[in-house]
Amino acid sequence: MNEPTSHTLDVPGATLTYDVRAVASSQDPVLLIIGSPMGASGFAALAGAFGDRTVVTYDPRGAERSRRTDGAAESTPDEHADDLHRLIAAVGTGPVDVFASSGGAVNALVLVAAHPHDVRILVAHEPPASQELPDREPALAASVDIHATYERSGFGPAMAKFIALVSHVGPIPPSFAGRPAPGPAMFGLPAQDDGSRNDPLLGQNMISCSHYRLDFEALRAAPTRIVIGVGIASRQMLAGRAALAVADRLGTTAITFPGGHDGFIGAESGRTGDPDAFAATLRAVLADRTAGEPAAIAGAARSRDG
Repeated sequence: MNEPTSHTLDVPGATLTYDVRAVASSQDPVLLIIGSPMGASGFAALAGAFGDRTVVTYDPRGAERSRRTDGAAESTPDEHADDLHRLIAAVGTGPVDVFASSGGAVNALVLVAAHPHDVRILVAHEPPASQELPDREPALAASVDIHATYERSGFGPAMAKFIALVSHVGPIPPSFAGRPAPGPAMFGLPAQDDGSRNDPLLGQNMISCSHYRLDFEALRAAPTRIVIGVGIASRQMLAGRAALAVADRLGTTAITFPGGHDGFIGAESGRTGDPDAFAATLRAVLADRTAGEPAAIAGAARSRDG
């Protein structure tokens, strides 16, 4: 695996940190692997599976090593998309391929709508675009309640509610936000409020990401090849259902990836994904080998969702 070199980039309101795993001999476009609020550390296993091409990972503004310099309490998908546009320009290799997960997938879709010539292929894995769900109102209300709980009671109680929301199978019931909350101890989370309010998920991105309305007209008009991914184990959960809804709005079909929402995670992150099978599917998608037989994706899961 190529060792990453770290760099910083000053952008309006933040200083971003990004890592480059360079392969000088590769003829493939740079592969940009992103999440939000997950930073570069969460993609180590997936990035390592692409040792034959240059891979760039980064920490979104306000997360891990990337500092906000404007003191703002919220980060928006438009800000993240502008950061990505500037990052691609700094890398300086022309249109890139992008794998984007979760909130990063929302941000990457916003990037393509605003700067369609930045990206050759976008694989957007489980964007939590709650606005596209038929049960959008209770889903959005639950996000608002999670953020309010964080502001009121801190990390543990809010994260317990977040886990309950994103792991719920099927449509979100109208009464979901008003249900008794699971205790933080159920998930091994602290119940004590430490007073901090700088969590990038629960504080900075919770409302702005979940409530964002994507520009589907611009996305359909873009020259970028947009592929929506969904986890085989999470397709009936909130982000998986949102991914299928986004694919439907784009007039495409979703590609099924191994595992769940974080199927790319390696053992170094303390969770159990299947990064090798996930990378095999991603490699096939980037090579446009998913239109044929299932064997074309090297044994990884695939399906078409109508």
